[in-house]
Amino acid sequence: MFSNKKFPTYAIYYLIILILLYTPLVLLVVFSFNEGKTVTFPIKGLTLDWYVALFEAQDLLKAMYNSLIIGVFTSVVAVVLGTMAALATTRFSLPGRNFFLTAGVLPLIIPDLAMGVSLQLLFHWAGISLSLWTVACAHTMVNIPYVMLIVSPRLQTFQGSLEEASMDLGAGYWRTLFKITLPVCAPVLIAGFLYSFGVSIDEFDLAYFVTGTHETLPVYLYSQLRFPNRLPLVLALSAIIIAVSLVVLLFTEILSD
Repeated sequence: MFSNKKFPTYAIYYLIILILLYTPLVLLVVFSFNEGKTVTFPIKGLTLDWYVALFEAQDLLKAMYNSLIIGVFTSVVAVVLGTMAALATTRFSLPGRNFFLTAGVLPLIIPDLAMGVSLQLLFHWAGISLSLWTVACAHTMVNIPYVMLIVSPRLQTFQGSLEEASMDLGAGYWRTLFKITLPVCAPVLIAGFLYSFGVSIDEFDLAYFVTGTHETLPVYLYSQLRFPNRLPLVLALSAIIIAVSLVVLLFTEILSD
């Protein structure tokens, strides 16, 4: 590994990267408590009025509700389909397995902007009206590979002898799956759900192109940036999202270990 003389240099580089990455987030949280409506120094004073005003903005609460419903729905579907894909690729020698794995992770490689435009054209060609359902479909498609990549390592390290012993004692495949395999993998399934939920709540590019008249939270926040008077509410809500995202991320990491 690296010598002791080089370690301080790498530590300084790492510290600089952390400062560049997280300084904007810290400033966002600080300005969410600012009494003024402009993002400028010096801060005029500290207040919680903008956080209180969040609960009075009905259009914002509606967008939040839409995002929560889509996040829960897509996360559940992604966990089910992603776990099925992980089981198929780790437990069975299927023909075309490598092609399936490559195709399965394409949503992680293709830029969201290109995916959003492609899905909008697909829905238009199929005669499907843009709505929250189209957003849910898009988010599910993106989240399935994440779940598959989270669950697959656990299945690969999981002792197959337990499944064999269960089936030797008379339990069929499905009984073994629900009584042995899935309970053992429960922590990573929860981690996959939380990660998918975080991706869905935060996702903007896909939702912007495939949403209809009902906006999700990121799309709503983007639309509000045109109105200076709404900026403090956007900052307050963004600070809450950052805090919740950090908690979910830490919990996901704990469950994934």
